[in-house]
Amino acid sequence: MILCHRIAVAEALAAILVLATSLAAGAQVLSVQPVNIFLAPGQSATTLTVTNQGASKTAVQIRAYAWSQHGDDDKLAASEQVVVSPPIAMIDPGSSQVVRLILRLPPLGNDPEATYRILVDQIPPPAEPGIVHVVLRLSIPIFALPPTRTFPNVQFHVEVNAGQIYLTGMNTGLRHESIREIELSTQDGRKFKSAPGLSPYILAGVTRRWNIIAQGSLPQPGEILHLTAQGIAGAIEEQVRVVSKQ
Repeated sequence: MILCHRIAVAEALAAILVLATSLAAGAQVLSVQPVNIFLAPGQSATTLTVTNQGASKTAVQIRAYAWSQHGDDDKLAASEQVVVSPPIAMIDPGSSQVVRLILRLPPLGNDPEATYRILVDQIPPPAEPGIVHVVLRLSIPIFALPPTRTFPNVQFHVEVNAGQIYLTGMNTGLRHESIREIELSTQDGRKFKSAPGLSPYILAGVTRRWNIIAQGSLPQPGEILHLTAQGIAGAIEEQVRVVSKQ
């Protein structure tokens, strides 16, 4: 089964699901550590700690998915490559559950970085009249590095299509990049920033777009814009060309 959803800016995404309608509301608070998991070359095991910061006992389900990107979407596919133990846990208020994660087959040789996501879903309690149960979903990325030292290599251009501006990146490297705080500026001083709430990640071998907020007159095909952003290694600053995308 393929799950398709957008990953929000925060590494630990909380997707709020309202399960009933009512005047009263009850909510649990969950947190996880770490919020990003990096597996060194050859490393096959690590742990994730889930903490119940709420006032009552709560049950959680933990599942592993292979993570890929297609077009402008993140896609999750159920995977047995990451073993989760325990897959379901009951956590007392103020207590934590340590979850063991085992990668069956780490990347080899010149393989690209392998990417997965762990979804921690709060299991709702039985329905009660007059109560809204709000449950959390936390999404934690896993980046498993191959033995060969790898780097991202992202090439950018700007697309203008039907009154909309996109920054397009093509990552020909073997490792993901994270692009944040995107700003494009023209030679006459106009500035364009990325829309809020976009996933910063561009995985190895992927081409993806970031939606840029269009204000005032749009840049024209052939125009050169100045790009500034923050990447994993620090500031990104370069000139990018505008192309027309039909």
